Amino acid sequence: MIAPTVVILAAGQGTRMRSGTPKVLHDLCGRPMIAWPIAAALAAGARKVVVVDGPQRVLEGHLPDGVILAVQPVANGTGGAVQAAAEHLDAGPVLVLNGDVPLVTAEALDELLRAHGASGAQACLATMELDDPTGYGRIVRAADGSIARVVETKVAGDATEDELAIREVNAGVYAFDGAALRDALATLAPDNAQGELYLPSALAPLERVVAHPLADPELLLGVNDRVELAHVRALAQARIHARHMRAGVTIVDPASTLIDAGVRIGADTVVEPSSFLRGTTEIGEGCTIGPLTTIIDTRIGDDVTVPHSYLTQCEVRAGATIGPFAYLRPGTLLRERAKAGTFVEITNSDIGEGSKVPHLSYLGDADVGPGTNIGAANVTANYDGVDKHRTTIGARVHTSVDTTFVAPVSVGDDAYTAANSAITEDVPPGALAIARPRQTNIEGYAKRKRATRSPAAPS
Repeated sequence: MIAPTVVILAAGQGTRMRSGTPKVLHDLCGRPMIAWPIAAALAAGARKVVVVDGPQRVLEGHLPDGVILAVQPVANGTGGAVQAAAEHLDAGPVLVLNGDVPLVTAEALDELLRAHGASGAQACLATMELDDPTGYGRIVRAADGSIARVVETKVAGDATEDELAIREVNAGVYAFDGAALRDALATLAPDNAQGELYLPSALAPLERVVAHPLADPELLLGVNDRVELAHVRALAQARIHARHMRAGVTIVDPASTLIDAGVRIGADTVVEPSSFLRGTTEIGEGCTIGPLTTIIDTRIGDDVTVPHSYLTQCEVRAGATIGPFAYLRPGTLLRERAKAGTFVEITNSDIGEGSKVPHLSYLGDADVGPGTNIGAANVTANYDGVDKHRTTIGARVHTSVDTTFVAPVSVGDDAYTAANSAITEDVPPGALAIARPRQTNIEGYAKRKRATRSPAAPS
């Protein structure tokens, strides 16, 4: 079977979205809406994908490498949109679909293409039967079961009462013989109530047009407003969940869990309720994620636990433990079996193998060696108001509570810091750094303080 050229129509204004963002660039489970039909087309073996945009070229820079952008200079209907892509069509098969049908699958496109090839017809339309076909073009069948015509119903006068009663509708996905399509496009005329060039009108001069009924109408649900976007998002999310669960991932409460399309999760990982896995996140095997955890564009190794925490653009290696209530910011690396504990914030730092930052600490721009224990309420003072500086803490270091490291500063291997110290100078290996005033006890202070108080006022 010859690989098809796929034309995706995406020049519509999407005014019902009431948004400054073009409709097909609205996010759907971590991808812009237009990326979904493009991905389906590529997975179906398309040798060429052409996306038709409007004259503002709002999709420029938002399409994958290799996808061709064609421009429809005037908003004159679906036929005009395909005319804008005509120079990229050849004699091979051509699939045409809309950019706002993100649930279409590669399998559905492949089935349509095969049905077209087996029929010997010049065009094959995906159709579906709907209980409420309002707004869809109706399929009028010929006596032999082929398609006689498609009747548009956008405005009053386009269709008769009998035609409006038809439940079989045009699903908006077409397979054409490329040469026949190019010839038919030249015959289009705006002879309808809206004065547009309708793509279904290109079927009229073709010798034979057949239907390919879809068993699942959800595949071609369109998105015209934010209500429909939310509905389609729920269906797409359910697909994503099902794919992961069938691959060995436990999602305890799918209804409260969001997982983007590009996320990867290893087998035997458990995703607890109210967890959000976004972007290009990769999670290994045997992990426990959540509950109440957000992970964005982060790589996590095997056997990691992350309850009640927020991670973005960082890396966590095998056996590490995080949280609860930890915040790992961009550039953070937790090496094997490291720990970032309760109310810990780490950014742009490398935490060594087996090292622990157990609680109530902030480490920014820090390098911590293996086997080190960071005491509670430790802080790296990494910013001087103009520049950021790094703190280096060696291997097997033990820092006491309430230690502040004023960067740039380094602490050697096997060193210690005393509680409530502000470390402003380098600490040699094996040393104990004490950086605080000596304690002074003032005897009799409480008695003298009471004597200076004014006598109580009479009641």
